[in-house]
Amino acid sequence: MRKFIFYIFLILFGSSASAQVYDPVKWDFGYVKTGEKQYELIFTASIEEHWHMYSMDIPDGGPIPTSFSLDSLSAFKPDGKAYELTTAVEVLDEAFGFKIKTFSKTAEFRQKITAMESSFTVKGIVNYMACNNATCSPPKDVEFEINIKDESANQTIASSGDGESGQSGPVSDRRLLRFFLISLLAGFAGVLTPCVFPMIPMTVAFFSQGSDNRRKSVIKALIFGVSIVLIYSSLGIIVSLTSAGAGFANTLSTHWLPNVIFFALFVIFATSFFGAFEIVLPNKWATGADSRVDKGGMMASFFMGLTTVIVSFSCTGPIIGALLVEAASGDVLRPTLGMIGFGLAFALPFTIFALFPSIMSKVPKSGGWLNSIKVVLGFIMLAFSMKFLMTIDSVYSLGLLSRDLFLAIWIVLFSLLGFYLAGKIKFSHDSDLQNIGTFRLFLIIIVFSFVVYLIPGLFGAPLKGLSSFLPSQSTSELNLPGIISANTSVHSAPLTNKPASKLCSEPRHGDIFDMPPGLEGYFDFKQGLECAREQGKPVLIDFKGHACANCKLMEARVWSDPEILRRLRENFVIIALYADDRTQLPESEWITSAVDGKIKKSIGKQNEDLEITKFKTNALPLYVITDHEGNPLNKPMPTNLNIEEYKAWLDEGVAKFNEK
Repeated sequence: MRKFIFYIFLILFGSSASAQVYDPVKWDFGYVKTGEKQYELIFTASIEEHWHMYSMDIPDGGPIPTSFSLDSLSAFKPDGKAYELTTAVEVLDEAFGFKIKTFSKTAEFRQKITAMESSFTVKGIVNYMACNNATCSPPKDVEFEINIKDESANQTIASSGDGESGQSGPVSDRRLLRFFLISLLAGFAGVLTPCVFPMIPMTVAFFSQGSDNRRKSVIKALIFGVSIVLIYSSLGIIVSLTSAGAGFANTLSTHWLPNVIFFALFVIFATSFFGAFEIVLPNKWATGADSRVDKGGMMASFFMGLTTVIVSFSCTGPIIGALLVEAASGDVLRPTLGMIGFGLAFALPFTIFALFPSIMSKVPKSGGWLNSIKVVLGFIMLAFSMKFLMTIDSVYSLGLLSRDLFLAIWIVLFSLLGFYLAGKIKFSHDSDLQNIGTFRLFLIIIVFSFVVYLIPGLFGAPLKGLSSFLPSQSTSELNLPGIISANTSVHSAPLTNKPASKLCSEPRHGDIFDMPPGLEGYFDFKQGLECAREQGKPVLIDFKGHACANCKLMEARVWSDPEILRRLRENFVIIALYADDRTQLPESEWITSAVDGKIKKSIGKQNEDLEITKFKTNALPLYVITDHEGNPLNKPMPTNLNIEEYKAWLDEGVAKFNEK
């Protein structure tokens, strides 16, 4: 009893030593799907140096054990009790006079549950206490919420620390806003196509019927506009629902079949835009909707919107396809948000002209300029189609489409576009270009400026503004910056006394993967750890992908910075792990995943499984600084284009490694 009172005194003294309650434990909460309607909740504690927290298994009369309580049990059922995944260490506690199980640095707990619904939220509280050799933190309750969707991927949902794991909210919000604005511009571009623009006068004529009842005309025009937005939004919702799982996005982005299909569709649409043939939907689709329009009434406005969408598909189809393909590879909100933006911009001119028919007199008449827009879109579609070929080539390590060849094709395409705008190239259905207007002149200047910008890329220029769209710079046959970097050192004062990291052995898979210019590293996790142990340096794991645009963006804008590059070369052994590579491994190297129980046969699947198992996410890119056992030294870093923040993060990892 005396020792127990003494221990309580330590708690009270420690908690009153300062005005602010100090908590040396930070929590991350996540889950993993283990089977049909079967999940495991994951509770991970990160414990500061020189502190420890107590096990769930504490004898009577001891300190407060770690415990978990769950709410909202109507949506799921716990299977047994929570259990410890990390093995506790039994040490003699002087305050109690007997051995007590404790955790240091990190501890992971799990709770099996059976779901009653497909999507639900698990709420609960974790109760625990932590101590060091001098004091204890007060017993603490931490509330948590874990939002579970019917997915196979392991996810980190929330953190009890200062920030959340994974990508920060403001960055994600900016990207969603940028994508929404791009979708708006795409919607306005869709209006200015030959399939759509001539329909505006017909639409105005439709809503001008019975114009004596102004209120009814306004309502019908608004229903028409809202209907278009809803029709396009429904496409986005369908894609959002079907792409909710990470597996769908990965397959869509990397598998050869969808990429071949999209490449073929974009080429076919571009050929149609050049006037070789016309793509139209079955007539009965349009006539069926049009027949409902003839019946009049408020519903006629909806079917008028449906008819507009169907008839315009031969011009807007590739624009919509491009948006949906890009959206489905990102956040699940993107498809819906993108289609709302596209539909809003597409419907806005129709609705405005329907509400205010007098404005029509100021709108330019249909003519050859509309066909010019269609041809311009054709060139852009051809250029965009190269992205799908690039993905197939890089993911399957074919080595057919180098950066030089890709840029050469783009230079030719955009040069032809510039000559077309200047009237030097003419298609059979084009009108004669009597003179070049001011707007067209500025377009010509922009296009040829872009061509001039591309040309240095043939000689190894990084072209940072396009890095996410282009093949890796390492595939360039004439890479002048790479040659210079490989033969010179970065002239700066070193951070450490250690020399630049050298390869300890020939990297496995070095024949199919490349490191960014100026860097050396490994592509196998175990081989990289062995070299780091031999050199006495921390490890920088780079989870990346062939089809990962942000990975290329980080390498072009952040890793290319001289100070960042110096740190990477001198202070780390780099392990680049491609999570989307489909190279098959020998059967002797296959592994069975502890996450989903499936056999992982390819390099990419094994790397993805490693990322999910050790770091509770499958986000790309993800940068992790670890010790020689693969344990993270600081918080993993997602996409972050702020060079100073990335530099500070690297220095933090080195400092924590040196402290060990």
